[in-house]
Amino acid sequence: MSEEIKLSPKELARYSRHIAIPEFGEAAQLKLKKAKVLVVGAGGLGSPVLLYLAAAGVGHIGIIDFDLVDDSNLQRQVLYNVNDIGQSKAETAKRKILAMNPYIEVTVYKDALTTENALELIRQYDVVADGTDNFPTRYLVNDACVLEGKINVYASIFRFEGQVSVFNYLQEDGNRGPNYRDLFPQPPAPGMVPSCAEGGVLGVLPGIIGSMQANEVIKVITDVGEPLSGRLFLFDAAHFSTRILKIKSNPEIKITELINYEQFCGLPEKTEQVKGISVIALKAMIDQKLDFQLIDVRESFEYEMVNLGGTLIPLSEVATAVEQIEKEKTVIIHCRSGARSATAIQILQGLFPFKNLLNLEGGILAYAKEIDPEMLTY
Repeated sequence: MSEEIKLSPKELARYSRHIAIPEFGEAAQLKLKKAKVLVVGAGGLGSPVLLYLAAAGVGHIGIIDFDLVDDSNLQRQVLYNVNDIGQSKAETAKRKILAMNPYIEVTVYKDALTTENALELIRQYDVVADGTDNFPTRYLVNDACVLEGKINVYASIFRFEGQVSVFNYLQEDGNRGPNYRDLFPQPPAPGMVPSCAEGGVLGVLPGIIGSMQANEVIKVITDVGEPLSGRLFLFDAAHFSTRILKIKSNPEIKITELINYEQFCGLPEKTEQVKGISVIALKAMIDQKLDFQLIDVRESFEYEMVNLGGTLIPLSEVATAVEQIEKEKTVIIHCRSGARSATAIQILQGLFPFKNLLNLEGGILAYAKEIDPEMLTY
């Protein structure tokens, strides 16, 4: 027989402001202690979500994130500081929230969420908080939650705008509420919606939206208040305006298994060959004045900060700017780190018969590190 979970005297004192709320009380606080929440992504949204769930007393928090802390994260990911740069986000987040609340348990997964591990991971938790920033993972989280019968507390941010909802909520009649596919049956075309790295995000926005997301997680666990099931909350920080849209379930949408989400979102297979070139080899080609084309697929504001003199074609425009890309000579495509440029090549090779495209490995960051240490990086 398992030991009964109780709140210790120290926990009762710590959570006294919760317990003092008549509609909340010790019973709701005990539900938090018993709950297990998986936070997918420890970045802009994950930072406030993790901080507030830990502070609130969620008994077991799982963190899945394979990324490292980067200097450009610190404008909005308030869980980290300059001393954390280069460290694992998941491990650093665990250390920070345990320092805040030693009465909770934290499990770290320093891996990407994939079709191979999603069901097993999500099965172990009561609620999932989706703080991801890409469409394949959002659909994966949603479908895995539907298949495992878990509630998915969703949020996303872009520039000045954010949105929050609660998907797959278990209703009083025993049915499940709408899920992400009821809101977005089909993903946008590749490159049509830039990521935060490409399109930017107001630094305070993740804090605002992430706090709302944490609030919904707490409401779902404690049964206090009315969750955003069947509703999508929209927030515009620039104009301080809000809207709530109703979402209805679509009985025609059936989720029976996990699929290839890269393919579903129109992205080429990651196994598709992308040939690379080192920054040292690029520098040699420049010094030898060889005839090649250099293309930069970052955004214009990034190009203005620092560039290698290439032709600017943002990732969202590569598929429609094909006439600007040489067919007969070597074309080297680059971005900040090599990720977006690899995606650009996959898109181009998937749509057109290009055989002359090379990805600059490591991008501008590698060029600055190995070729020009005085170069500005961001």
